[in-house]
Amino acid sequence: MIPRWVTIAYLVYLAAPMALLFIGSFGELWLNTLLPTGSTVKWYLEVAADPSFRRAFTASLFVAVMTSIACVVIGLPLAYAVFRAHDPRVRAAARVLYQLPVALPALVLAFGFILVFSSDTLPWLGSIWLLIAGHIVLGLPYFLQTVVADMQRLGLRTLEDAAESLGSTAPQRFFHIVLPALRHSVLSGLIIVAALSIGEFQFSNLVSGFLNRTYPVVLLQAFYGATGFACAATVILLTLALTASVTGALSARGAARFSAAGGKR
Repeated sequence: MIPRWVTIAYLVYLAAPMALLFIGSFGELWLNTLLPTGSTVKWYLEVAADPSFRRAFTASLFVAVMTSIACVVIGLPLAYAVFRAHDPRVRAAARVLYQLPVALPALVLAFGFILVFSSDTLPWLGSIWLLIAGHIVLGLPYFLQTVVADMQRLGLRTLEDAAESLGSTAPQRFFHIVLPALRHSVLSGLIIVAALSIGEFQFSNLVSGFLNRTYPVVLLQAFYGATGFACAATVILLTLALTASVTGALSARGAARFSAAGGKR
C-alpha cells in the first residue's frame, strides 16, 4: 500500500507543474493567483506568429534531425566495433570513453567550445554546424548505450557466428542480420537523441548565435513577458518531449517483443 501511495504522490508532483502550464496557456490573465482568470487561445496564436519563435523552432528541428543522422552514421559502426571487440578490457575502455559526455556537464563542454572556436584560427562560434557538433557529443552516448545493450540482449554474436559458418561475408552479416535486428533499438536511440537535442539548453545558450538560437533558449526570454505567452510556448515544447517519450516507449516495447519472439524460435 505504501509504495502505491508513494508512486501516486510522485506522479502528482510530476504532473502538477505541467497541468498548471497547460491551464495557464489558455488563461487570459494570471497574476498572484493559483489559477488564471478568463480563457483565450491568443497566446498560441502569438507564439505561432512570433518570428523569433518560428526561427528557433525551425533551428531546433534542423539541429535535432542532423544530430540524429550523425549519431546513426557515427554510432552504428562504433557500437558494432565495441560489441565485436574480443578483449573485455577494450570494451570496458570504449564504454568509459563514449560515456564521458554523460558525466561531463554541458556547461563545461560549452566553455571548452567557446575557448577553442572563438579564436582567429577557428572562428566558428555561433554557427549552426558547431551547435550540431556539440549536440552530437551530448547525444551520441545515449544512442550507443541503447544499441550496444540491444546487441547483447539479442544475442547477435551467436547469430553472426552461425551465419559465418554457412559462408556469409562480414558485410552480408551486418546488413542482413545486424541491421534488421537492431531496427527498434536504433529508432529508440534516435528518439532519445532527438528529444535531448530539442530540449537542450545549457550548451545551446552559450554556443548558439543570435540567428541560430534554439527553442529552449528563446523560451527563457518569454518568461520576462506575458505569463500566458510563456506557458503556451512551454506547452509546445512539452508536447514535443512527450511525443518523443511515448514513441520511444512504443519502440522499446517493439524491441522487447522482437527479442521474445527470437528467443521462442
